[in-house]
Amino acid sequence: MKAAVITFPGSNCDRDLAVGFEKAGAQVVKVWHKETELPAGIDLIAVPGGFSYGDYLRCGAIASRSPVGQAIADFAVRGGYVLGICNGFQILTEMGLLPGALMRNATLKYICKPVALSVESADSAYTDSYGVGTQVTFPIAHHDGNYQIDPNGLAVLQGEDRVAFRYVENPNGSVDDIAGVLSANRRVLGMMPHPERAIDPAQGGADGAALFRALSGIMASA
Repeated sequence: MKAAVITFPGSNCDRDLAVGFEKAGAQVVKVWHKETELPAGIDLIAVPGGFSYGDYLRCGAIASRSPVGQAIADFAVRGGYVLGICNGFQILTEMGLLPGALMRNATLKYICKPVALSVESADSAYTDSYGVGTQVTFPIAHHDGNYQIDPNGLAVLQGEDRVAFRYVENPNGSVDDIAGVLSANRRVLGMMPHPERAIDPAQGGADGAALFRALSGIMASA
């Protein structure tokens, strides 16, 4: 598996993402935000957490229109796998690759803590190894993680089994306790919690490691 990890000014989880993929046996290439083309042979693009472009305008708004943004969008439209975590999730919604929007937390406060999640769909490369109903613990670290979507859009997500993760105890006000959603072709995942910060027991837990192992295994057998 060959994964491209994007770095924007203000990204702070790009190295964590790279380590997560490397520990799962993947080859990782770093891609700077000013690049207009992706390296050859990419299987998956990972858009990391952080504060791209200082979160000016809206979180992810400028990054979605960066030079590399069009390459990411084109890759997804061609059926490529794209994983966006935290700020990466915000960027993917700003690109229109995922529905909905990430608003200010209901408490209007920055939240940083481990949270329990329920795996809601196993029908994706990202969640296949967990099983529906499995509970995992990933850290969150966001100020704008309140996922919102209109009632019709929510009905589509629910009806098409595209809610990947839900919060067991909602920390930010997200509609329907949603923590992560899939695209219609199930190859794009956006999520606010950080699986890349949960890959080593020495750092508090390893529930996220299965996500990276599953991706590497699926790509290797494709």
